[in-house]
Amino acid sequence: MSNLFKGSPYRRRRDLESGSRSADLDRDLDDYESSSPFNITSTKNASVERLRRWRQAALVLNASRRFRYTLDLKKEEEKKQILRKIRAHAQAIRAAYLFKEAGLRVNGTTDPQKTSGGDFAVSQEQLTTVTRDHNITALQELGGVKGLAEALKTSPEKGILGDDSDLVKRKNVFGSNTYPQKKGRSFWMFLWEAWQDLTLIILMVAAAASLALGIKTEGIKEGWYDGVSIAFAVLLVIVVTAISDYRQSLQFQNLNEEKRNIHLEVIRGGRRVEVSIYDIVVGDVIPLNIGDQVPADGILITGHSLSIDESSMTGESKIVHKSTSEPFLMSGCKVADGSGTMLVTGVGINTEWGLLMASISEDTGEETPLQVRLNGVATFIGIVGLSVAVLVLVVLMIRYFTGHTKNPDGSIQFKAGRTSVSAAVDGAIKIFTVAVTIVVVAVPEGLPLAVTLTLAYSMRKMMRDKALVRRLSACETMGSATTICSDKTGTLTLNEMTVVDAYVGGQKLDPPDNKARLSGVLSSLLIQGVAQNTNGSVFVPEGAGDVEVSGSPTEKAILVWGLKLGMDFDAVRSQSTLVHVFPFNSEKKRGGVALQSVIAESQVYIHWKGAAEIVLACCSRYSDASGEVVPMDEDKALFFKNAIEDMAARSLRCVAIAYRPYEEKVPADEQQLMQWKLPEDDLILLAIVGIKDPCRPGVRDAIQLCQNAGVKVRMVTGDNLQTAKAIALECGILGSDADAVEPNLIEGRIFRAYSDEQREEIAEKISVMGRSSPNDKLLLVQALRKRGHVVAVTGDGTNDAPALHEADIGLSMGIQGTEVAKESSDIIILDDNFASVVKVVRWGRSVYANIQKFIQFQLTVNVAALIINVVAAISSGDVPLNAVQLLWVNLIMDTLGALALATEPPTDHLMHRPPVGRREPLITNIMWRNLLIQASYQVSVLLVLNFQGKRLLSLQHDNADHANKVKNTIIFNAFVLCQIFNEFNARKPDEKNVFRGVTKNRLFIGIVAMTLILQVVIIEFIGKFTSTVKLNWKHWLLSVGIAFVSWPLAIVGKLIPVPKTPLHEFFTRKFYRHGRH
Repeated sequence: MSNLFKGSPYRRRRDLESGSRSADLDRDLDDYESSSPFNITSTKNASVERLRRWRQAALVLNASRRFRYTLDLKKEEEKKQILRKIRAHAQAIRAAYLFKEAGLRVNGTTDPQKTSGGDFAVSQEQLTTVTRDHNITALQELGGVKGLAEALKTSPEKGILGDDSDLVKRKNVFGSNTYPQKKGRSFWMFLWEAWQDLTLIILMVAAAASLALGIKTEGIKEGWYDGVSIAFAVLLVIVVTAISDYRQSLQFQNLNEEKRNIHLEVIRGGRRVEVSIYDIVVGDVIPLNIGDQVPADGILITGHSLSIDESSMTGESKIVHKSTSEPFLMSGCKVADGSGTMLVTGVGINTEWGLLMASISEDTGEETPLQVRLNGVATFIGIVGLSVAVLVLVVLMIRYFTGHTKNPDGSIQFKAGRTSVSAAVDGAIKIFTVAVTIVVVAVPEGLPLAVTLTLAYSMRKMMRDKALVRRLSACETMGSATTICSDKTGTLTLNEMTVVDAYVGGQKLDPPDNKARLSGVLSSLLIQGVAQNTNGSVFVPEGAGDVEVSGSPTEKAILVWGLKLGMDFDAVRSQSTLVHVFPFNSEKKRGGVALQSVIAESQVYIHWKGAAEIVLACCSRYSDASGEVVPMDEDKALFFKNAIEDMAARSLRCVAIAYRPYEEKVPADEQQLMQWKLPEDDLILLAIVGIKDPCRPGVRDAIQLCQNAGVKVRMVTGDNLQTAKAIALECGILGSDADAVEPNLIEGRIFRAYSDEQREEIAEKISVMGRSSPNDKLLLVQALRKRGHVVAVTGDGTNDAPALHEADIGLSMGIQGTEVAKESSDIIILDDNFASVVKVVRWGRSVYANIQKFIQFQLTVNVAALIINVVAAISSGDVPLNAVQLLWVNLIMDTLGALALATEPPTDHLMHRPPVGRREPLITNIMWRNLLIQASYQVSVLLVLNFQGKRLLSLQHDNADHANKVKNTIIFNAFVLCQIFNEFNARKPDEKNVFRGVTKNRLFIGIVAMTLILQVVIIEFIGKFTSTVKLNWKHWLLSVGIAFVSWPLAIVGKLIPVPKTPLHEFFTRKFYRHGRH
């Protein structure tokens, strides 16, 4: 099924998209397209200069509205300057404090301590002095970390009590972990921005002039209608536009709040609890692991190889190692390596990060490729519309001032020397107003904003489908994804792990927690390795509550197994001290600790835990059932290898636990200890465990859906290749054992050994990559992208960040993902479920499909309205659709049309076709066919009515003025009803049944109903303002009949085949071939 769309044009133009055309022509077309400022296939890493180019090339009537949701390049530069100032400010304070401190030491005086901390023995000022100024002397004067913890009424091991009264007290004294945010724009700001449209301003000026002249010539009773009706129509457009834009901005604000609300673990009352970053208080004890964000200012309590990336605060991309001599941690920084615990000493506005966040407003603007392309489309249409408007203006003015424009009764409107100046000016203003209104209709300002509308709608709905969009562009790019490189653990599997097999003491334990078969020595060493070599923890509540185990799913599974073997977690940890830690590393696939016995300080053990075959390869001995250390002969090594393969074939994750005594002297100096590499040879094997992590329910169906949609799913995992193969077969990534051969199934080390060219060739075929490192994942992404794929990648670890950044769409995991991974990603999958990734693909395709629906609808209105007015103006000097009517059509077409069509929910039909190529034309041949058929029909019928309407409608015997108004009213009514009926056609550009699923979109039905009701009100009740007259039931039936024909016409039209070569490409080829000759 994965080859279903092998020949389909869904990849980049450099391979399959180019089809059979010559390389020279392909290069010419690429050069032609790349020269266009609107041809940006990805805005993810686009340069500022490239972004500035398309803005300057766009034809824009209202810049503040058009560019509202794009990146504000000026503000971005200002933000960088503020950032530099605050960093310099913080460093200046620190330097001044050190200078002052040095002066006090020389004079033999000390700085008086401030103590106004309420119930606490330390004040906020003192804490700020210690942390923000990195003042180690002040920290020592407070008694170091222990003394500071006592002053803050907290325990370095168990944290604060964490009850409500304690939290309130701490927030009152030291503040909360929030900062004042700049308020979002009010509704009045959006109203003001909607006013900025140049054409609307011109129309208001024209309305004012028309009002003044009307009152002067016809008196106040009759003369105010024309001016006021135009002004009211303009105001209606402005208000509806502002309401729509304001609602969008509120949705974006809510999503930004969600993005900032990080959840993390803190230690309170001896147990690990998950809290929001906003709920952290001074005195909290927070565990830090690789990839975490430091959530507040603080002091290091304990750290093991802890390295912090402080570039977000200092501006220098330097990794800083933290220790007792350099214990200060700054909010907003990232843990680059190692682990540790910190004591919170400053939150919110009392941190440098808080100052920084309060000083800059987060600019949510970010253009998407579709938005840029639509600006190109809008610019092209705008230029055509502007040209038409100028043509109409010139023709009507010439006809008017040369006496060729007549009143309905046949009298000439302008007679040189006889017509008064005010009448002449009034006539000229009416002509000018029509021309300006044509510009309003012709320049589709709402077209690029329709992307924002559909993205805002999709993002809100995607939140319900457990996907949080961090970058707008990813939402639409996902619709073009041709391959998804997915993690195994937690994404394809449930991440609910249990130890189901165990080999301990050289034999298989059945059941795996059968402790009766273990000797005391072996059991003691094994439990020590489980309890000490872990990032997890065990909390035993007082009384009879259940034991709480925390940590990663793998850690939890092993800790639970250890508890079943009789482990007393706290007691075991108190019997030895951690000397050094080598945190688990996804490159080496293992982690280790050096332990020193509390009783016998000379006794040092080094424990290792990691990927079974890798740890086994480091073992030269093993511990037998009696606890004796026995050399590992070939037979025993083969026994363990077979055990690993057997477990892996049953899709179990295999983890080995080993140790070795260390007789040499442990480095005493902290600096030497940080650089000490734990010995990893000559290890003694203690145990190999098999951990079951079942496939997620429904994942097989989700993968099948992707394959049907032309999206290849590849598994990239750090697990054993056999485990990966078993899971891949179970979830449908591999069809059968026959598919499980190289290069479909490959190990990371083999893949990375190939040359760049070989990797590109093999990447196409890879379905499963086992024992891969994060760098292997990055190499795979790069190779696939060079082959022309649009790549989505899932990742949860810090080391996944480069691959997430490199991919077209980076998908991080919301539960297991680190903050570094989340910040490098474009979309966060909140439930870590692969099925949610597939939903994102559906939404991505829906965004593109909805925009195309809106384009088809809007262009049909544009083409029809322009042709009708131009032909009528040139031939008769009169236009059937006046300014007020055109403004109403503009409202239906622009704001209301976008709301109705851009909010269509995704359908299953979207997943039965190949991905949309990123260079495929926005207006497809199918759309051109639909558009031209409907526009031609509307133009033909309405022009016939315009020129022969009086005869066809039997109005020859009516008063000439009334007959003309009836004819024009029917034209206007039929035209608007045609758009309402055509709105249904636009829902399904390539399906015959345009009503399928219409009841699911209540907004669509509501807008259509509202438009219909308003049209009836306009015709029947406020004709004075719109220059229309009431219609009888026959005229209404005629109008509805004309509009109704558009439905069967659409069905007939869809039977007409269209060529596969895009229309613009056909003309481009002709142009280049002609240019060559």
